[in-house]
Amino acid sequence: MPQAVAATVAPQPRDGSESPAEPQASGSDFAPLLKAVKGQDLLARRTGWYAVGIATNLAALAAVITGMALLGDTWWNLLLTLPLAVLWTRTAFFGHDAGHAQISGDRRSSRMIGLVHANLLLGMNEAWWNDKHVRHHANPNHIDKDPDVGVGALVWTQKQAAQREGLARLLTRNQARLFFPMLLLEGIALKIYGFQFLRRQPVRERALSGLLLAGHLALYATLLLTTMSPGKAVVFAFVHHALFGLHLGMAFAPNHKGMEMPDPDGDRWGHLQRQVLTSRNVRGAVITDWFLGGLNYQIEHHLFPSMPRPHLRLAQPLVKAHCASIGMSYAETGLVESYRQALRHMHEVGEPLR
Repeated sequence: MPQAVAATVAPQPRDGSESPAEPQASGSDFAPLLKAVKGQDLLARRTGWYAVGIATNLAALAAVITGMALLGDTWWNLLLTLPLAVLWTRTAFFGHDAGHAQISGDRRSSRMIGLVHANLLLGMNEAWWNDKHVRHHANPNHIDKDPDVGVGALVWTQKQAAQREGLARLLTRNQARLFFPMLLLEGIALKIYGFQFLRRQPVRERALSGLLLAGHLALYATLLLTTMSPGKAVVFAFVHHALFGLHLGMAFAPNHKGMEMPDPDGDRWGHLQRQVLTSRNVRGAVITDWFLGGLNYQIEHHLFPSMPRPHLRLAQPLVKAHCASIGMSYAETGLVESYRQALRHMHEVGEPLR
């Protein structure tokens, strides 16, 4: 998954030969903050914390799978779609962190963790995610450079909306209302995007990625078809992927939608401005941190992509104080309010079409 670890981010080498660089900030507004963070050793990796978390998640996945086998061919098995979807989202968080070199400084090890968690366990191509997410971290909310605000099922500016026609135009008119229902399809869409991306990968990399993706489908189908009838298996798969897509989308939705979008024709922003002004934090405690996988500290994550997840909350007071000292706004809101702001932005984008 993503290897977005520098102020100017380059795609991760596939041979695993180089270690990720930290943001270079000499002479910038970011330099004092980086020095303070390094002074508290917040960029040091938490390998033990991740080892326990990954092992716990795998054990929980095994427990749910065992429960499916014990329940057998019954509709009661649908109750297990919820914990399985939640654990799949935890799996995605670990893959995300591995791609950011939060778990290991060795690129080969990081990529292996990403391949296992994304390709094999989720059926989602880490190379596709890496390609997209690196560009997002380099230029968040930049209409010409961030693929997350490019034209797709949804659009993010009124200029994009004005170019929509036919069914796409109807969708844009109502995209705020349809956002959460559309997330129910995201779990399946992630698999499709991953397979489509295979043809863009080098031959050797394509072979490994494709093998793991096919292995995931084979293992998933075998699990369902050996524990329940084909009809129940199809329903289980759809419900499971719908809940997974909804949970994953709810974790990523509050981060940037409705925040500032740099003017493509304006001055180039520095690293601090580019990452802070385009990101939104979500207030909360342990439950919020767990539900959002640490992405609720989105500002800190964007400033220090290789910072281990448990250190993000520790870095937050330093970042807030630094932003206050230089007069830079720092966006933070509650979870429900973050969704409201994101949906309001999508509603305003579609306003001229209504």
